[in-house]
Amino acid sequence: MRRQDDHLSQGRKGKGEVIDLVVSEVPLSDLDANEEMLQSGFWGRFKQDHGWRPHGFRVSAAGAGLEAFGLLVLTRRLARFFTIAYVPFGPVVDPVAGRGDFLSSLAAALRAHLPPGTMYLRFDLPWDKTGEAPLTRGKLPVRKSASDMQPASTVVVDIVPPLEQVLGAMKPKTRYNVRLASKKGVRVEEGGPADFDAWYQLYRETARRDRIAIHEAGYYRDLLEGSARSPGARPSVKLLLARHEGDLLAGNIVTFWRSRAAYLYGASSGEKRNLMPTYALQWEAIRLAREAGCASYDLFGVPPRPDPGHPMYGLYQFKTGFSDCVRERWGTWDVPFLAGAYLLYRAAEAARMLYYRNIRKRGRNRGGGEAGAPSRAGGEAGATAAGAGPEPSSSHGLSGSST
Repeated sequence: MRRQDDHLSQGRKGKGEVIDLVVSEVPLSDLDANEEMLQSGFWGRFKQDHGWRPHGFRVSAAGAGLEAFGLLVLTRRLARFFTIAYVPFGPVVDPVAGRGDFLSSLAAALRAHLPPGTMYLRFDLPWDKTGEAPLTRGKLPVRKSASDMQPASTVVVDIVPPLEQVLGAMKPKTRYNVRLASKKGVRVEEGGPADFDAWYQLYRETARRDRIAIHEAGYYRDLLEGSARSPGARPSVKLLLARHEGDLLAGNIVTFWRSRAAYLYGASSGEKRNLMPTYALQWEAIRLAREAGCASYDLFGVPPRPDPGHPMYGLYQFKTGFSDCVRERWGTWDVPFLAGAYLLYRAAEAARMLYYRNIRKRGRNRGGGEAGAPSRAGGEAGATAAGAGPEPSSSHGLSGSST
């Protein structure tokens, strides 16, 4: 990084309003107050162990009516002369009006702090898809990425009410399957280090069956074990396992961070699917999240619409059974710094995405319910295989989504 502070003024398009952005470098620990886990210092430290370089910033917009906020930016060397920069689920502050100009101004202010040769800055926006798009064609244009790294649509369960009310708000088939799993003797327990290899083997089986790319075992092991020893604020990360008569049927990795819990990765066996183990897992995660003081449980990733022709239609049916609250976000947007190199990179991304989407469509056109339920990968960790970034995409097979 080249300077400790940067200062930029830019008028909002069509508003005549000046956004006065002040960007300062801060320690990663300063980001731990963020409600979004992927914008925390913990996530920056975790990603540092897996090929990324984390950068912490404090951003204030004087006179623009926006609260100051912390910002995590991850950078990674792409080739000898180029670097990519990525903001996972940020910025957390949505200006609502002038979104494109705001992102362009923010990128310009951050550029001096990023490594030389940074090709583009990619924002994975957590903002709800309402109002105007974050698009601008100014000096630093903001344009839609070839694919979304985080799921642009997700299902969120409100877990503030008592558990019986939470269960009662679910669709009848989902309630039935939750109770059926319990009646049939499916038991959910928290797994420990000794259970990891068995879970990962099941995860690999799920990946082969659903034709998706996953990380090496060390990535998930580090997330589970590293969260317990990370300095500063850290999430609770649990491996939940569903068993029946000693058989491991399914397992999920779930995070609990401040007021939010999220389903990150899931695996399921092809055996005893009629016992509905994935329903039991989600219900136990909801119970634990509420016990931990969380207000919401994010099932993280569904197709945007209930389209029976979509290869992930089964996943849509499964997750919306727990809640009809489908949140649509703006998804992933890029600010190119090196236009020529970026256009070549974007073309390569689009080609990879087309290739992997076609593989998935050939292998994943299955029905709904339990058959479509097993896996999900939230987070930004990857998607080069899916065409959205520098690491392999994760487990639920939604195009481009990853952790």
